Amino acid sequence: MCGIVGAVAARNVVPVLLEGLRRLEYRGYDSCGVAVNNGGLKRARSVRRVQDLVIQVEESKFTGTVGISHTRWATHGAPVTMNAHPHFSRDRVALVHNGIIENYEDIRQELHSVGYEFESQTDTEVIAHLVEHLYQGDLLKAVQAAIKRLRGAYAIAVFCRDEPQRVIAARFGSPLVIGLGTNENFVASDAMALAGTTERIVYLEEGDVADVRQDAVQIYDRGEAPVEREERNVKALSGTAELGPYRHFMQKEIFEQPRAIADTLEGVDAVTPLLFGDGAAEVLGKIDSVLILACGTSYYAGLTAKYWLEAIAKLPTQVEIASEYRYRESVPNPKSLVVVISQSGETADTLAALKHAQSLGMTETLAICNVGSSAIVRLTKLCYLTRAGVEIGVASTKAFTTQLVALFMLTLALAKQRGKLTADAEAAALRNLRHLPVALQAVLALEPQIIAWAGEFSRKEHALFLGRGRHFPIALEGALKLKEISYIHAEAYAAGELKHGPLALVTDDMPVVTVAPNDTLLEKLKSNMQEVRARGGQLYVFADADTHIAPGDGINVIRLPEHYGALSPILHVVPLQLLAYHTALARGNDVDKPRNLAKSVTVE
Repeated sequence: MCGIVGAVAARNVVPVLLEGLRRLEYRGYDSCGVAVNNGGLKRARSVRRVQDLVIQVEESKFTGTVGISHTRWATHGAPVTMNAHPHFSRDRVALVHNGIIENYEDIRQELHSVGYEFESQTDTEVIAHLVEHLYQGDLLKAVQAAIKRLRGAYAIAVFCRDEPQRVIAARFGSPLVIGLGTNENFVASDAMALAGTTERIVYLEEGDVADVRQDAVQIYDRGEAPVEREERNVKALSGTAELGPYRHFMQKEIFEQPRAIADTLEGVDAVTPLLFGDGAAEVLGKIDSVLILACGTSYYAGLTAKYWLEAIAKLPTQVEIASEYRYRESVPNPKSLVVVISQSGETADTLAALKHAQSLGMTETLAICNVGSSAIVRLTKLCYLTRAGVEIGVASTKAFTTQLVALFMLTLALAKQRGKLTADAEAAALRNLRHLPVALQAVLALEPQIIAWAGEFSRKEHALFLGRGRHFPIALEGALKLKEISYIHAEAYAAGELKHGPLALVTDDMPVVTVAPNDTLLEKLKSNMQEVRARGGQLYVFADADTHIAPGDGINVIRLPEHYGALSPILHVVPLQLLAYHTALARGNDVDKPRNLAKSVTVE
């Protein structure tokens, strides 16, 4: 959440800062701003999108060889200009910040008592004033002293009018990278911000402070000792952020799912622990249960995996919302495999839950993640990297389906390790996995029928989603997608729960979306559908071809091409993604950047 870009160079860095913000805008878009050190502090800010900021900068002929920029997802203070970053302190210090400072009110009161005036409601302005208050001619020392006072999470970039060729960056709990160039160096919250500028990236570790100058970068650990951090070559290709023939990134990413799944399965010729890293055979061989920690869409992927792990691998599995797990007393099991799921690998709640589990003695850990260099991957023993590519749309699509593929591979590996997977079953599962991209193409071809439904949904304000068994989490994910981008209130239930309360909501103005695969629960599901029809509810059913569910009065049916057994959830979620996308489109919403949300949730 929020994006930072900073630069120190011999050339005008403003184009680099603005292009970086464009690439990071999906992380937060309540406001944006840029500041340079050019004979004094100068800045431009906007509560619109980055393109509006670009126009401001071009009109004012804004230039500088040192600068910082920011795109914001609001936490403290409304998205208005005075709360937009960068924040200044006494026209000497400029600062941008991702994260949340928990003790900012105490520091604010202290600074106010010694004469500092505050223009914003943000916790960020407190850091700017604190750095300025502690400044005695060396910005590095001022930042190092300031961060000792902070409690919470932060990634900051700051420069000082009096040291015109220097940016100091620091991180704790929020990601930050250094980009290395020739006679120029950069700071960003994501390597993708620097695509086309540099591929030489250094990931700052927790507590690091970086002194970034034109010709050198020096990093210090939390003990203020100089340290070396590994330089990596990161090819964050700019082409991954281009729309091509699609109207929105979400639509593009929905249609990229066959390719993303094929890439995630690339090189998988057999079910083997080696897919999860060195030492996986030993780890998987000694665990007796699974604990999955995740948030949002990734949590629903975990819920789906619970059905697979218990039915196929015969392993007791618990799925926890990461933001809840570490704040309750749980019963740790050192023999449990802790699986953390995160698209970015920087999700603050999931990282904190992982560390909490480790602190309880649960050290057998595995990450399922889309970013190989992320904090979550670095903190776990094992990992399975999904290859979804860059996902720009805030509403996750291809990240979710590739996570499901990774979790199914984990299920197979654990089943095989425990003698629960025969050679024939392994071969059949691998055949089905390899056929998934073709099967998904057939589902995507249903888009015209789904567009027709979306026109009806766009006039509604409420919807129910129903599923049973391993398709109940898919109903949850479908409801989440609809509310995220169409702003229609949507809830999902296990269909058998209808009669225990939610049936009271059903009217002819409440569409009821039903996920209806041809599985062992189909007849039970049909009975639940009749309960809806008996109350005048309107059913919208995504049914497998052989379910014998016919359209009729109050029953609308779209047939998926084939039943796909255990992997059916991966096929059934795609039409729900398309329904949400086209409903939001029909309502005129900003599909890729829904209100109040951001992509990478790096604050608690």
